[in-house]
Amino acid sequence: YILINTNEGRVKDRNMKARPNVAFVIQDPNDPYRDIQIRGEVAEYTTKGADEHINQLSVKYDGKPWTYRDGQRRIIYKIKPIHVDAH
Repeated sequence: YILINTNEGRVKDRNMKARPNVAFVIQDPNDPYRDIQIRGEVAEYTTKGADEHINQLSVKYDGKPWTYRDGQRRIIYKIKPIHVDAH
């Protein structure tokens, strides 16, 4: 499974709730001609633990804790990969 963390109410959130089939590409930062394409479906989503999850990601990638903004409510989508293609 792949976890996607976003804010409730954003376009990404609304789209995944309306259409649970998703696709995305992850680019190799060292080689612009190399990527992985993933198609899958939303298996489930929850707000439980989403703030802690985004904080862990922020510390890992930015080196600092996540900053809460008024009105934000984080949500985690659990994506089940169906098809993966690497280039």
